[in-house]
Amino acid sequence: MIVDSHCHLDYEPLINNLTEVLNRAKKAGVGCFLTICTKDESFNKIIEIVNKNNNVYGTYGIHPHEAKNYKDLSAENIKNKSISNDKIIGIGESGLDFYYNHSDKSQQIGCFLKHIEASQVTSKALVVHTRNAEKDTLDILRSEIKNKRFNVLMHCFTGSKEFAHKLLDLGCYFSASGIITFKKTNDLRDTFFSIPNDRILIETDSPYLSPDPMRGKVNEPCNIVHTLKFMSKIKNETEETVKKFTTKNFFKLFKLENHNE
Repeated sequence: MIVDSHCHLDYEPLINNLTEVLNRAKKAGVGCFLTICTKDESFNKIIEIVNKNNNVYGTYGIHPHEAKNYKDLSAENIKNKSISNDKIIGIGESGLDFYYNHSDKSQQIGCFLKHIEASQVTSKALVVHTRNAEKDTLDILRSEIKNKRFNVLMHCFTGSKEFAHKLLDLGCYFSASGIITFKKTNDLRDTFFSIPNDRILIETDSPYLSPDPMRGKVNEPCNIVHTLKFMSKIKNETEETVKKFTTKNFFKLFKLENHNE
């Protein structure tokens, strides 16, 4: 079984024909999905999706782009939403995005810290988005993990090798998206080659980031097979081996070890 560790099944156009999307994924060997929350108003859709589909899990969180709209958000709010349903297994995606700066830097940091606190309180893994913010992300995670440990998944990781290895020292996991299949991503491929197998997951981030050879089309969870194949080349492992360790890592990180594979 393959796990898509980060997708947005509540987004259009996926939500419009979700049964077909999930069936195509099943035929491709995808047996488990984590659909990610990015704003509060999408959470009800996520709850509906996870309740209808046994193999779909969800998260609760506010994307850094949306931080400006949630000035009154508290760690208690995040905690309560994340424990409201047994199939909400993670917190996020949260983090820092200083590339687009859709929300002020201080607002993003404040929102990120609240998600971290909720992760510490609930012991649910935190799904982190970071772009053009390596130093701030590292400083915050390092400081907060020192206060109280929590599990971290660096979603759609595209950072430097140096950044990755500093995060490894903190116990972080890393998810590879279809970006690793793009041309001119040799540095990123080298970074994933250097990350231990027991710290790697794979994702689609669908409906975004379609891997080669699907670029330019709407991404779907079924397309994760292209990322899996490319990861097997990067790691010099069989596709079956990569499938097994990425699935095992997902179950361990999100405390689903008793899941029937």
